Amino acid sequence: MTATAELDLKQFIRDIPDFPKPGILFRDITPLLAQPHAFREVIRRLADRFRDRGVNVIAAAEARGFIFAGPLALELDAGFVPIRKPGKLPYRTRAFEYELEYGSDKLEIHADGIQAGQRVLLVDDLLATGGTIGACCKLVEQSGAKVVACAFVIELAALKGIERIAPHESYSVIKYD
Repeated sequence: MTATAELDLKQFIRDIPDFPKPGILFRDITPLLAQPHAFREVIRRLADRFRDRGVNVIAAAEARGFIFAGPLALELDAGFVPIRKPGKLPYRTRAFEYELEYGSDKLEIHADGIQAGQRVLLVDDLLATGGTIGACCKLVEQSGAKVVACAFVIELAALKGIERIAPHESYSVIKYD
């Protein structure tokens, strides 16, 4: 095993209590991003997991997912498709509206961004309750594409987001109970 394979990536995640509101423990990825060897290791682990899975497209919801999806798409020789909030994409879009605990939200992709039959890996920095990534799965499936898996840098296992995205496969580089 190489030295990078043994790298404890949790040491690069900063805990910020009471952000963005009291009672929330925010897992900050910016220290990881500031260390090229740690950032590279995250991309390597994600790429190694999905290298032989026939992924055509990496898709990610704004904004932190973009940070990891771009380099991963290059590493896997796949396209990158951004999933955005309404009004952010300049071309014709396909949308999916989903329910949140207190209201609803909507995500969009370019209408020609994901084609029927493509194999899509969804990427985000964090899996918490699974609402956003679940909506991303539905948006990809509405395009006629297949969700290969959902990949995350961090998973907050206690929030059971993995249950919300079932039966889709998921993989997290770092897990917190």
